[in-house]
Amino acid sequence: MKAALLIIDVINHFEFPDGRSLLAQCIPIAPRIARLKARARRANVPVIYINDNFGQWRSDMSKLLTYCLRSDAPGREFVSRIRPGPDDYFVLKPMYSAFYQSALEVLLRSLGTKILILCGIATHSCIVCTAHDAEMREFTFLVPFDCCAARSRREHQQAIVHIKTLSHAKVLRSTAVKFGELSTAELRQTTAARSKRAARD
Repeated sequence: MKAALLIIDVINHFEFPDGRSLLAQCIPIAPRIARLKARARRANVPVIYINDNFGQWRSDMSKLLTYCLRSDAPGREFVSRIRPGPDDYFVLKPMYSAFYQSALEVLLRSLGTKILILCGIATHSCIVCTAHDAEMREFTFLVPFDCCAARSRREHQQAIVHIKTLSHAKVLRSTAVKFGELSTAELRQTTAARSKRAARD
């Protein structure tokens, strides 16, 4: 079953209100995203970076990466650890959701993707919005909670609890993602069982 790893908004300059707070929460997730990406590549799972254009309509991946890696960039170390490689896909988006007014869905359909693994920043905004749009498009998706971050741990945890309520979502630790064993039917069965338990409780 075809899967894709979506890495959201990690090419980031962090030069906005609360940017420093977000960056502090992001530092620990960088090595985990890097390891998850390496495992995806070994399993021949496409890696797709989806990134905000920060309102720069003449921007592209190269310009954005150069700006975020400049010597005085606040998030330089974070970005350098998980920057895109030559075999990765890169999609620019104008708003929170990775799907809104972007080429992502067309790319996923062309790749035959059925399962998405969502990670990146920020959990309470872009990850949640992308999860809802993935749900509406009937993708099955996983969210490795330890590969996402928000401005605070509380915001992150609240967003993760919310994502767990979506019927086609599965929240788990990144080390539990088994790229070679992903199955839409199995994941939907698992999430359906969890929803029934939650309804009983």
